[in-house]
Amino acid sequence: MAQAARLSGFPEWLPADRIVEERVIDLLKHTFELNGFAALHTRAVEPISALAKDGEIDKEVFAVSRLHAEPGDAKNPLGLHFDLTVPFARYVVENAGRLPFPFKRYQIQPVWRGERPQDGRYREFIQADIDIVAEDTLAEHFEVEVPLVMAQAFGELAELGVPGVRILANNRKLIEGFTRGIGLTDITAVLRCIDKLDKIGPAKVGELLAAQAGADESQQRRLLEFARIESTTGAFAEEVRALGVSDPLLDEGLESLSRLLDAANRQQPGVVVAQLKIARGLDYYTGSVYETQLIGHEALGSVASGGRYDSLASTGKRTFPGVGMSLGVSRLMSRLVGRDRMVEASRGVPTAVLVAVTDDAARDEAVDVASRLRARGIPVDVAPAASRFGKQIKFAERRGIPFVWFLDGETGHEVKDIRSGEQVSADPLLWTPPAEDLWPTVRTVSRD
Repeated sequence: MAQAARLSGFPEWLPADRIVEERVIDLLKHTFELNGFAALHTRAVEPISALAKDGEIDKEVFAVSRLHAEPGDAKNPLGLHFDLTVPFARYVVENAGRLPFPFKRYQIQPVWRGERPQDGRYREFIQADIDIVAEDTLAEHFEVEVPLVMAQAFGELAELGVPGVRILANNRKLIEGFTRGIGLTDITAVLRCIDKLDKIGPAKVGELLAAQAGADESQQRRLLEFARIESTTGAFAEEVRALGVSDPLLDEGLESLSRLLDAANRQQPGVVVAQLKIARGLDYYTGSVYETQLIGHEALGSVASGGRYDSLASTGKRTFPGVGMSLGVSRLMSRLVGRDRMVEASRGVPTAVLVAVTDDAARDEAVDVASRLRARGIPVDVAPAASRFGKQIKFAERRGIPFVWFLDGETGHEVKDIRSGEQVSADPLLWTPPAEDLWPTVRTVSRD
């Protein structure tokens, strides 16, 4: 078979790096479950019509069809989901009669987007989502809970060398009210321009505001002053009010974001920061919106984003508001095991012990020893072929297996720590490796 062309944007980690990814996922699951979130797994495909935005098919959606399609398949074309929000909204509607509300869920599974692959961005990648959805009304305190749970999750990932985070928050009502208060009505255009602030700078954004939102010089100046405001406390509200703009929706947004910051800082001081230039997502979120920066890796962009929907899902008669965040596991992995590797697994296989086979006649005895060790929860492999002691040890070294078990040592059964060279008598019913060697561990990479 000819070697297949390498596909860009579809990461396939080596076994040792997959161990790192599994540890990341385990820590996230543990944190989410500690906070009462139940696990969900939804199907990979949705009707293309459900994946469309404003009735238009996004060019990033991967369509799915069978090579031997039947005539009826064309009536309901399918695509791979590009996030976990669309399938979750469908799931809520389909199971509304069986779900207890407010319902807290987490999902950790792949999604697909046909965007251009680049640093930290893939076409197939794993997301970890948390959402809280209610029926008809959603209490505001959930808008505090969600970012703090995500901050707690990053705190758990610190054992892997993941740096601290800042969760940046804004509010749709705040920026919409400010925009209306200065006399502009094309909110979407304003959001689109403000979102480019970090990329092109204030002067160019001012020009865009004039061209796309019809902003005069005074409106441009006040919007740019507004976008510069940043604070870890509710004191930012006074800075906004000092700009001399008034609107009922602005007041509502200021009060909401101030309550979020004050409540968050009582629990995790300094983690949630008001940053009023945050505009991405505000065209579809209806309340709070969040982005997350890794401290020291801000160029990576947001590694966890989300916000509040007043109508996450609807049946026509019933509305289900929700608030949630999505963490990019694969984006995080691009830093953990990428070019400037931050962590590594202690070995690339789960095996802690290799049972040596120096004679094919002894293979049954080797398998019996392995079975006894496995019955006691010790991960074991048996050498695939009979060979000399030296070859058995090299086989283990290449895989990072720390111990080799010999059936015919000087005292009978013996086990050798191939790192230290220590070799001792051992009984498969009693011997146990040190706890730190039982399973692969993830450790930070030394830069010495």
